[in-house]
Amino acid sequence: MNFLILAAGTRNKVVQYFKRTFAGEGSVIATDANNLGPAIYDADKYYIVPPITQDGYIDIILDICKKENIKGVLSLIDPELSLLAENKDKFEAIGTKVIGSSFELCEMSLDKFEMYKWLLSHGYNCARSWMNKNEFFNAVDRGEAKFPVFVKPARGSASISISKVYDKETVDILFDHAQGLMIQEFLDGQEIGADVYIDMISGEVVSIFTKKKLKMRAGETDKAVSFKDEKLFDLIERFVTEAGYSGQIDIDIFDIDGQYYISEVNPRFGGGYPHAFESGCNHIQLILNNLKGIANKKNIGSYEDGIYMMKYNEVKIVKM
Repeated sequence: MNFLILAAGTRNKVVQYFKRTFAGEGSVIATDANNLGPAIYDADKYYIVPPITQDGYIDIILDICKKENIKGVLSLIDPELSLLAENKDKFEAIGTKVIGSSFELCEMSLDKFEMYKWLLSHGYNCARSWMNKNEFFNAVDRGEAKFPVFVKPARGSASISISKVYDKETVDILFDHAQGLMIQEFLDGQEIGADVYIDMISGEVVSIFTKKKLKMRAGETDKAVSFKDEKLFDLIERFVTEAGYSGQIDIDIFDIDGQYYISEVNPRFGGGYPHAFESGCNHIQLILNNLKGIANKKNIGSYEDGIYMMKYNEVKIVKM
């Protein structure tokens, strides 16, 4: 029951958790485009592969799957999720299960404006967004929108190129120097992260872990504390089921005066997943069960309140 983790990068903990969970079941293989990606050295075996944009990349990954008898594969970066989903049939043809959601959902999750339109049309609270700056300016003039706002690429991840903007002049400057930008309402409230697993056999949401984000760094949760709210669990389950996600996903949510706003979805393991794992939500075991043909039973909120996560720096030393 060998497993392949693509774009392992600095997700050492995720690789370690897979090795711990798959011990006695199979090997964990990792890839990265750089031999200085520290997480690959925590795997049982690793491959250095080309960037995902290079022609023939997917064939290289398929060859690794065949050579290593891989039963399940996932990626830890957003741009590769769509690529895996798009080639799902090729992986299934060689006996490898892609752990992830459909191509359409991966694309929608990567495109923040498309996600906004879906949330709005399905009646979920979300941050108002604009692709046209003049429509935003008109909304400000009508008193329907206000500064500050976030200006960010509509398609992007890891909080890259996000600017908090306080005036019209800065919006103009940003839009004059880049394409594909969107304006997003600033949500002033408690940010929440949710790690969710949707069973790949039953399609049922079987595990949810939620945390209040206490501090962020470089777009990732640096410090957080676990909490439970049945109202939030119900919202997450309804949203995830209605959208049709599958496997592991990470959701960003805001609590604004007691109302929950859905912000973004990453259809993969998020950087804060170690908090969930160490609190007892072993979603990797749920993946292993699914690969064995076992449907997982619903076990939502099976962790304690008040468990804190604090990230700190570590180093990997290797001789090459």
